[in-house]
Amino acid sequence: MYVVNNEKVKEVARFFVLNNSTVRETARFFGISKSTVYVYLTKYLKDIDKDLMVAAYKILKKNKIERHIRGGLATKKMYRDKSKNLLEC
Repeated sequence: MYVVNNEKVKEVARFFVLNNSTVRETARFFGISKSTVYVYLTKYLKDIDKDLMVAAYKILKKNKIERHIRGGLATKKMYRDKSKNLLEC
């Protein structure tokens, strides 16, 4: 059975909340997987710090609502960068 480090969960959650971060950015910062960050925030945090969990859930909800916008901006940037590269050749 895997034993989770409560301090690590709180550290990840604090970073997520204080930086108004995404799961992907948080995972990159700590060098862990997105799945691990998500499990920390949704499964383990509720048993460790309820107030922090509520704050994290609000950000997760906001990120879920905005994710299609970020995806569209990333696609726009990708095609803009590709067209710049073609013009430079």
